[in-house]
Amino acid sequence: MARDGGGGSGPSDKVGQICRALRRAIIEQALEPGEKLPEDALGERFGVSRTIARHALGQLAAEGLVELRRNRIAVVATPSWQEARDTFDIRIELERLVVRQLAGRLSKSQVATLRAHVDAEDAARSGPDAVSIRLATEFHILLATMTESPILIRYVSEIAYRCCLTLSLFSRPHSSECGINEHRQLIDALEAGNAEAVASLMHHHLDSVAERALVAHAKPRGRDIMDILAPYAETAPAAPPSGRRRRLDAAE
Repeated sequence: MARDGGGGSGPSDKVGQICRALRRAIIEQALEPGEKLPEDALGERFGVSRTIARHALGQLAAEGLVELRRNRIAVVATPSWQEARDTFDIRIELERLVVRQLAGRLSKSQVATLRAHVDAEDAARSGPDAVSIRLATEFHILLATMTESPILIRYVSEIAYRCCLTLSLFSRPHSSECGINEHRQLIDALEAGNAEAVASLMHHHLDSVAERALVAHAKPRGRDIMDILAPYAETAPAAPPSGRRRRLDAAE
């Protein structure tokens, strides 16, 4: 039987570890829409019980990244084209709120952090598309984090991850250079402090991302989930500091 994990980490920590690993695997398109996520395989890979794995899948289902079907079968979510387009439209409005809050209010260290992140995007441009997409997504989540608004951070993060999922289904080759230039323009506009101008720029940027991406249906590759998750299980990062954690009452 799979273990719940040792080293003093509790069930909530293990759930968080699995969620972060699966989330990243989905963002980097190692796990594709429709791929099955068996509880027993997850438990074996991460060294936890099926109950712990089930809680992690439930949390990802609440985020829209996983679908829970009959007989406790979980799969990576498969949004329709219209759902994908709607997700981008909602994301646009949320991120317009983010940049309105940040315009003219970023500290020098925050601007430096954003520019360093875009430099990392630039350095990864010649690598796999999935890494470029992940870094581009993390740029937007970094902006939301700088608002220090728990609600904006939560919803921007969740919807940005959902947009990554749609890129696995409806995409053509990722235009990382275009996205990087637009990110640099956003930082410049945030420094300039014109809230309406930067909100308009964000709208144009995300709408362009959607237009570049939502064009075709990718074919599934079909690989073993244990092999797919091996690097994610081994390198799952520790949970970031948080003021609140969900209580997990049931564990085997």
